[in-house]
Amino acid sequence: MALVNERARVLENECVGPNLHVATLSSPAIAAGIEPGQFVHMKIPGMDDHVLRRPFSVYARDAEAGVLEILYQVVGFGSARMTELAAGAEGVELIGPVGRAWQPPAEAKRALLVGGGVGAAPLFMLCEALVKNGVRTDVVLGAQTETALACRGRYEALLAEPPRCATDDGSFGREGFCISLVQEAIEEAARAGEPYGYVAVCGPEPLMKIVAGMADGADIFCELSMERRMACGIGACLSCVVDTIEGKKRACVDGPVFKAQEVVWA
Repeated sequence: MALVNERARVLENECVGPNLHVATLSSPAIAAGIEPGQFVHMKIPGMDDHVLRRPFSVYARDAEAGVLEILYQVVGFGSARMTELAAGAEGVELIGPVGRAWQPPAEAKRALLVGGGVGAAPLFMLCEALVKNGVRTDVVLGAQTETALACRGRYEALLAEPPRCATDDGSFGREGFCISLVQEAIEEAARAGEPYGYVAVCGPEPLMKIVAGMADGADIFCELSMERRMACGIGACLSCVVDTIEGKKRACVDGPVFKAQEVVWA
């Protein structure tokens, strides 16, 4: 689908966790064509002194209703301004759909999705697509606290088995990082004779680097979604580059989803 610049209307803007919100937007053209893993570049109303748009992954969409959902974390002025957008607000402008989508191998019969913090959101549409296509899908989620596992309920409603969860403070699931859960899932699947054919991961870069290494060690095709600050969002400014074995690539149009074996880690 070609890029469109669409004016969206805020339908809902709900706090779902500590500094976490879900904005529901009416955006029929983008909702009709966006693929799992792609994102939108948003101009936030009331920020005329800040000319740059903000990139946001799309958490969920309803193509028939023309609706997008964006899970965002308040980390600066722009995202703080977003929390002030009430239902009915006009003036939100979206460029989208932008970027390379998730591309699981057609032959994969089983998949493992790993989401760290708000990285769980860009994986949800992928999870829906895999389940719809009959791929056995397991999910590992990690966050600082139970209340920060903002996506857990939706994954539980979608999956045959609930996601394996870890929290830094032990308030839900395993205490500590989710890395051990990933390793256990890979080993258990191999022992059962149903190894994973695909791993997708999104979250902090240290998490993605470790999971990519685990997948490589188990000979599993792996993709990851890279987060970068962006200026133009359409590939012109070169502000969002990622180091790869083929040189520098742009996260906005060559990504944000990359094959794990392509990425050169710092």
